[in-house]
Amino acid sequence: MSPGPLAVERLGRLPYPQAEARMLALLEARIADRAPDTLLLVEPDPVFTVGRRKGAQDNVLAPGQVPVVPAARGGDVTFHGPGQVVGWPVVALPEGRRDLHLWLHGLEHVVIGALARFGLEGQRDARNTGVWLGGRKVCAVGVGCRRWVAWHGFALNVTTDLAWFQRIQPCGLPRDTVTRLADHLDPAPSWEDVALACADELSAWWTGPDPAAAVAACLARRPPRGAG
Repeated sequence: MSPGPLAVERLGRLPYPQAEARMLALLEARIADRAPDTLLLVEPDPVFTVGRRKGAQDNVLAPGQVPVVPAARGGDVTFHGPGQVVGWPVVALPEGRRDLHLWLHGLEHVVIGALARFGLEGQRDARNTGVWLGGRKVCAVGVGCRRWVAWHGFALNVTTDLAWFQRIQPCGLPRDTVTRLADHLDPAPSWEDVALACADELSAWWTGPDPAAAVAACLARRPPRGAG
């Protein structure tokens, strides 16, 4: 069974509680079949979100005045904020595609495809989720699922101030593990251009005839970082 077209909502710059409220409302509407599959694109105000991994809270080191909020997704602690494209696909996984590993690796595949549009070769890591550039993590990926509707998604650093990541152990990793597109491209692409690339790549992948084959081909073409 193939899904229908993917709707896209560009929320732009928004306080995290407002963006999260929109995601939660959309989740309930999608579960009830009152909304289409939708990608939310947001650039949140600064916030640290803590996933469900055991011990994740311990990786919040010095948040200062930045809010620390729980997130109903897998993974550890991460930062969301200005200069970052946060993509939350709220998508019903149809019969034959109810595989959360496929969905998670698919989001990595989507971001790798978006980076390729800017001449960058994103990589996977053999041990950690997300997308990497030059040995550093440029995009965090974490998902939740309720009644086979996936939510949460990815956070891609474009021009993000990396000093924020010094206040945590991002995804449980060393604080100098993180990078951004601005460290690899001069000038850096705009938030709007990166968001559009991610939306186009997600739509093309998820509405395509065989998303699992597309992910498998991507994994075979780009060996995981740290392999070999």
